[in-house]
Amino acid sequence: MTTYLRRLMVDPCPLRHVAKKVIQKLRIGSYEQRMRLGAVDRPNYAYCVYNAAVLAKRLRYQRISVLEFGVAGGNGLVNLEYHAQNVSKRLAIDIDIYGFDTGVGLPEPLDYRDLPYRYKKGFLIMDVPKLRARLKKAQLVLGDINNTSKAFLEEYSPAPIGAIMYDVDFYSSAAAALKMLEAPERYYLPRVFCYFDDIIEPSCDTVSTDLTLHNDYTGERLAINEFNQAHNDIKLTVPYHLLARWIVEQWYHQIRVCHFFKHSRYNEFVYPEAQELPLE
Repeated sequence: MTTYLRRLMVDPCPLRHVAKKVIQKLRIGSYEQRMRLGAVDRPNYAYCVYNAAVLAKRLRYQRISVLEFGVAGGNGLVNLEYHAQNVSKRLAIDIDIYGFDTGVGLPEPLDYRDLPYRYKKGFLIMDVPKLRARLKKAQLVLGDINNTSKAFLEEYSPAPIGAIMYDVDFYSSAAAALKMLEAPERYYLPRVFCYFDDIIEPSCDTVSTDLTLHNDYTGERLAINEFNQAHNDIKLTVPYHLLARWIVEQWYHQIRVCHFFKHSRYNEFVYPEAQELPLE
């Protein structure tokens, strides 16, 4: 049985799923309409990039950056280019893209927190020349994340970061990547949209899910929890507005929003001015 059929069988709204696939394949409607319906590849990436750009425009930024930690083969980075191109055109804002990876696959797990029963050294090797040839705009930042996450901001001087995709598998790698959030506020929007790939497994793959058993004491979940406990003024929060929707997509559970409460622009008003509720 194909992955698509498995997903369809466990989907509570199979007709909606089929309709989204048709809309996506035939490119019915504008990019923004398809994005809002989730009828695009990696709607989780689209959501983060689009909303980061909307916030940046409300705050009058002309340029932002989006990051991906854990590039592997590069499909996610190519997808980020697609979404960034469409969002940039729609909102008239420049979007730079950076992808972090060792380039040589996963390192050796350090201890139980890196889930060695799930991951092995050498998994997810990148074909660097092939990926570089495919990329149009995104820049690869190759090396040990413990080093690249520290040197990146000073070496690249990126535009304010508005969205980050974390797909690093290990607790140790996630903890190193999250440390970058401690940098000066000039490197970030006051709220940053984040996606964490490895805090749940795909619901259609029950065997993988029941073997991986993501929990709050290992992997990316532990790194998030420890980061929140260690910082009073920076918090990675659950997007309750997504979880309150009538239909909750799986990836909604993988979104977090990083709030920089002490950011000098955190309190700037970003909503439309007209908010009257006249008496009926």
